Amino acid sequence: MTKSLEVLQQVFGFEDFRSLQKKIINSIISGEDNFVLMPTGGGKSLCYQIPSLVREGVGIIVSPLISLMQDQVQALKANGVSAAFYNSSLNEEDSRAILSKLHNNALDLLYIA
Repeated sequence: MTKSLEVLQQVFGFEDFRSLQKKIINSIISGEDNFVLMPTGGGKSLCYQIPSLVREGVGIIVSPLISLMQDQVQALKANGVSAAFYNSSLNEEDSRAILSKLHNNALDLLYIA
């Protein structure tokens, strides 16, 4: 079993990848650039979340959708993933705490707006 499939099953609870997800994820893990266009509900999020969990370091996701990033971080945390968001909705104390986690390599994923 590949590491990406293991993460898919253990962290996200899915048995197998959807259509092109495996190809996209493996390409990103290999360090290749990708442009992924999928419909809503097509599984885009896993295409960057899984490589962030498989590769060393923190995955940084840039998104203009603050409410979506908050929902995704909440779901990731519920699955045991060290995730956070950094945007204008945070107060100074929370901002500093998140930046501290980032600098201390305590995050797997960081969403920013």
